[in-house]
Amino acid sequence: MLKKSTKTHRPYVLATVMLAMFMAAIEATIVATAMPAIVAELGDFSLYSWVFSSYLLMNAVTVLIYGKLSDLYGRKPVLTFGIIIFLIGSILCGLATTMGWLIFFRFIQGFGAGAVMPIASTIVGDIYTKEERAKIQGYLSSVWGISAIMGPAIGGLLVEFVSWRFVFWLNVPLGILAIIGLYLFLHEKIAKKKPSIDYGGAVLLTLSVTSFMFVLVEGGVRWEWISLPIVSLVSLSILSLIVFILFERKVEDPMMPFELWKQRSILIANVTSLTTGVILIGLSSFLPTFVQGVMEEKPIVAGLTLTTMSIGWPIAATIAGRAILKIGFRTTSILGGISLILGSVIFTMLNSSDSPIFAASGSFLIGVGMGLTTTAFIVSIQSNVEWNKRGVATATNMFMRNVGSTIGAALLGGVLNSQLISFLSRRGIEDELNLDSTTILLDPNQQQQLSEEKRNLLQEGLSYALNSVYWVVFLFAVLSFILIFLLPKKDKG
Repeated sequence: MLKKSTKTHRPYVLATVMLAMFMAAIEATIVATAMPAIVAELGDFSLYSWVFSSYLLMNAVTVLIYGKLSDLYGRKPVLTFGIIIFLIGSILCGLATTMGWLIFFRFIQGFGAGAVMPIASTIVGDIYTKEERAKIQGYLSSVWGISAIMGPAIGGLLVEFVSWRFVFWLNVPLGILAIIGLYLFLHEKIAKKKPSIDYGGAVLLTLSVTSFMFVLVEGGVRWEWISLPIVSLVSLSILSLIVFILFERKVEDPMMPFELWKQRSILIANVTSLTTGVILIGLSSFLPTFVQGVMEEKPIVAGLTLTTMSIGWPIAATIAGRAILKIGFRTTSILGGISLILGSVIFTMLNSSDSPIFAASGSFLIGVGMGLTTTAFIVSIQSNVEWNKRGVATATNMFMRNVGSTIGAALLGGVLNSQLISFLSRRGIEDELNLDSTTILLDPNQQQQLSEEKRNLLQEGLSYALNSVYWVVFLFAVLSFILIFLLPKKDKG
């Protein structure tokens, strides 16, 4: 029987934190692998990107609130709450019967997920020194490698031999183990403060991002770009953002502490995290669709092309942990920026005759880029703020990456839908084939029922649309590289 102790056991806490992060990381790769099967069963291909956008939106909006709550009440209770909500959402996602319900349940799952990654990283910032943190962040990133090897493989096997629903239910035992570990091994001494949570800021930000997402997803698809709904939503998004910024400057404890952004290194790290978030979602959301729909490979092969990204990520993060101490944050980040560009170039060149290995190589390079940049940014930010701001500072950086992924899922989903519609219209076959026809390509049984001509046309259209998506990803990789160059040459802290 374990004795109750008030001492924090660092190795055990690290293992628990890695388990919680593994749960969130495997969710990302495993759902992307299962998405072609999900949309093939539930239909509504036009809602494809909303499955990612809904999750990412709630993740992005809540991440700052969780960061603030963790500074007030401690990391353990807030992370525990987040895991519980995440597990409830996961169970419900596995029970979804329509795309609409799945999207709603993903909102719930994202509401809990907002606590997991930033607070897990913040706990490490609390219990390890700056020199140790650089090394430990590499260990944390190795979680992505383990989940990447297991996630797509397990996802592919579950989809092929059991059901896609189990990809969500897999989270339950992992979450329960993480909660047990937190309560056994992490002990905090928190000076209790009167809570001051910026709910007004959260509502304004949610309103701004959500209305903008609707514009990106539905513009040119459901509504014309110059139409009353689009103009109204754009106006609402801009107005909400302006009011949010003004509100945050006056409120006592803002969810977005803009004074942190006055430091150049934090400002650039946060803005670059937004652009890399677009790149990340562009790869993880749409690569399995290309490999299965255009290359006609099995779900497990599609999953393995994503695996290489998450192998490259921890390898690069481990190297970054050591490189930061020798060559600094800026040079480490520049190397990451170069890798992001090289990886995105490969995706712009993909076509149906290419081997999945070629797609996997681009995925690996993107992973290397993400590993180098994210590790450098997190260690740099945590080294520049005090304990009572470390939770919200870490959360702010992850918030920006999540916002990038949220906007990216909507933007790239909109590009995919509009380009596919444009292709079908130019070929004069919009009456015979539409967006939902694409789901046939993602179901091997239905695919065989298509005539060769229609199958070729759909594959050509999907390839054309996804190629457009990856050109947008390339532009964001170039923008990320330019921003990284603006980082200060001398590191502080």
